[in-house]
Formats: sequence, structure tokens, C-alpha cells
Amino acid sequence: MHSKIHAIALDPSKCVGCTNCLKRCPTEAIRIKAGHSKIVKERCINCGQCIQACPRRARYGLTDNLQSITEFKYKIALVDPVLYGQFHDIYQPSQILSAILAQGFDDFFEISRGADLITEFTQDYIAKNPEFPIISSSCPTIVRLIQLRFPSLINHILPIDSPVEISAHLARKKAMEQLGLTEEEVGVFFISPCPARIFSFQKPVGIKKSRISGTFSIKSIFLDISKSISKSTPEHENFYPSYKGIGWAKSGGQSKALGIKDFLSVDGIQNVISVLEEIEYHKINDVAYIECHACTNGCLGGSLNIENSFVARNRIRKLVDEYQHTQINVPPFNPNEYILTEPLQPLQVTRLDDDIAVAIAKMEHLEKVLKTLPNIDCGACGSPSCRALAEDIVQGYGELGDCIVMQNRLKISEKTEDVD
Repeated sequence: MHSKIHAIALDPSKCVGCTNCLKRCPTEAIRIKAGHSKIVKERCINCGQCIQACPRRARYGLTDNLQSITEFKYKIALVDPVLYGQFHDIYQPSQILSAILAQGFDDFFEISRGADLITEFTQDYIAKNPEFPIISSSCPTIVRLIQLRFPSLINHILPIDSPVEISAHLARKKAMEQLGLTEEEVGVFFISPCPARIFSFQKPVGIKKSRISGTFSIKSIFLDISKSISKSTPEHENFYPSYKGIGWAKSGGQSKALGIKDFLSVDGIQNVISVLEEIEYHKINDVAYIECHACTNGCLGGSLNIENSFVARNRIRKLVDEYQHTQINVPPFNPNEYILTEPLQPLQVTRLDDDIAVAIAKMEHLEKVLKTLPNIDCGACGSPSCRALAEDIVQGYGELGDCIVMQNRLKISEKTEDVD
């Protein structure tokens, strides 16, 4: 049981154990113990639902301090097009990029460049791969969700690295070649819309080592950028005006960039779970590509953003329309450099014990305990469901007395006996 899980932390002074986060967690990774929210790290997919659900802002994303960029000789900001949607549309993306450089960065590299490269790879992969549907690998929360709850679908995941990691590699490579720098002298920092990205850099999936040096949340750096930008801020000439790459910021953007008809775009973690269940049951087999986002409206709905996701989505839509006819020359690249090299493994979280005999005994005990519980899944006990409470009891994390419903029933029964 943990109050801190890699990319998500808790401020105990703000947490009152209200159960809002417990109810919103899609993988039953949260418990309320001793009046505070705790995370079961093995179950957490870093989706950030707990951050968004907390009315007291007790949970937050763990990111680096902007001062950390000074550890490197040459500092590069990786800019997700999501950032453009956080600012009023009186500011052009090229102005926002100039304001980012004012924070102490030597250069920037836009994630939309990596997105365009993945788009070309995906088009080719779909044409050559008959095993449909192919599931986008861009959202780390979805990849972890599939490993956790839908392991039979792992082979359907697009086997290429994320646009963030690809962009980080290209940005560092460019700096090293043009300036004669060593790999250690170049710091590549991602301005992230969600904690799942941060976790994916700390514990990468499909690759041995992340190429990211550090991260900042959009929320944490937004104010600094806002202080540096104005209507008179110069537009940076190296802005990459790809409407396809910018469109990746919102749900449906990846699919539209592919230019195919047989696709399905799903956003919102519960909606994604529903669709993945349909795929697992072979009820969805007439689409070639499925774009899944844990957050509503895609990355624009990430818990580390500042702007309402629907407002931001509208701004991104305007940018896509504005640059739709701009000609972009996507540079050639070798996709073999970015194919996932490490196998995606199922994540085991339901195992009660490594010893099979002990696990069987615990399962029998769990079923007995479950029969005594009311099975109404109210969450008042601090566990998300009665079955989860039964598991917690068996594992030593809880006790039968945690069930408020049973306590109330016992009190009512005792009062009735006294009346009789």
C-alpha cells in the first residue's frame, strides 16, 4: 500500500479520505486507510483519474523543477501540441515556442514531428498486417491497461515507440551532430499533459531505456510561459506547421492523419475498457485501427493540463484547419530504429501468493469472507468493492470490521433484540 506511485503523489494535509478517487479509479488501485487515500502500485495505470477526481487537489503529478535543466550544457524542450491548446488563440504556436525558449531552453523540438513519422509507419504496417484490429501504442495508460486487464490483446498493439521517445531521440541526435556535443551534455525535457507519460519514462515498456532527461507538467510551466508571452512576442521561424501532427493532440487526430476509413477512435477510460472488452469477445472485427485515449478528448484531457479539454480541443481544431493546406516534407527515417525491442508482458496483480498451495487456500478464504459481506460495493469500507475488501482482508490489508454496512446491521439487530 503506497501514498506515492512514481508519477502520482499525495499531500496528506489535503486528503480527507472522501472516496472520490476510489470511485473513479478504473483498476481498483486505491484504498482509503486511516483517513487517507493509498495506491496499490501493482494495479495503478497512472491514468490520473484520481488527480482529476479529488475536490481538494490532494493528488498531483510528480515532475521535475525547472531549475534541473541547468545540469545540462544544452537544453531541449519537447513540445506537445497539447500545449498550444492551453493558450488563447490570439497567440500563435510559433509565439508560444519563442516564450518556451525564454524559460532557459536552448532549443525546442515538436512532438508533431515524431507523430508524422509514426503516421507513415502505421499506414505501411496496416497495409502489410492482416491481424486486425491494430491498437495504437501512443497512450501509455492504455498499453498498461491492456497488460493488466486484457493480456490477450497485447499482440494487437502497434509495435513502435511513442512520438515522444522518437522525438527525444531525433532532438538529441540533431544537437550532437550540429554542435559536436556528447549524449550526456544534452538534456531533453518533455512538457507533459499527464502522469502516465512521466511513469513511462521512469519505467519504459517495449524499450530498455527512455531517452527523456526530465519532465515538467503543462500546469507547472504554464504560468511561466504566460509571463513571457505577449501579442508582440516574435514568431519563431522553426515552427513545424503540420496539421496532421498537431491533430494528434485531440482524440481522432491519429486516425484522421492515417487517411483510412476503417478506424475507431475512443476516449475516456471507461469507454476504452468497454471497447477492449468487445474486441476481446471478438465482437469488433471490422476495423483496421483503433485509437484509444484514457482521457476525454485525448491528451487534451490529461490531468496535468490547465485548460478545459473541450475549449482546448476547439483551439486545436482551429489550428488544424489553419494549417491544413500547408505543405510539409516529412523527412525519411528508419522505423527499425524505433520498433519495440522488449516484449510486452502481461501484468499479474490478482495472484494471492507465489506459492500455489497458499494461493488456493487464500482464494478459498476469500470466497468465504465474500459471502459474509453485503455485496453492494458502496466503498464506505475504504475498498472499492466487497470483493476487493475480501481480498484485502485475506492479504492482511483490512478486516471484517471495516464494513460499515455490516456494523450498522449489527447495531440494528442489537437494538431490535433490546426492544423485544
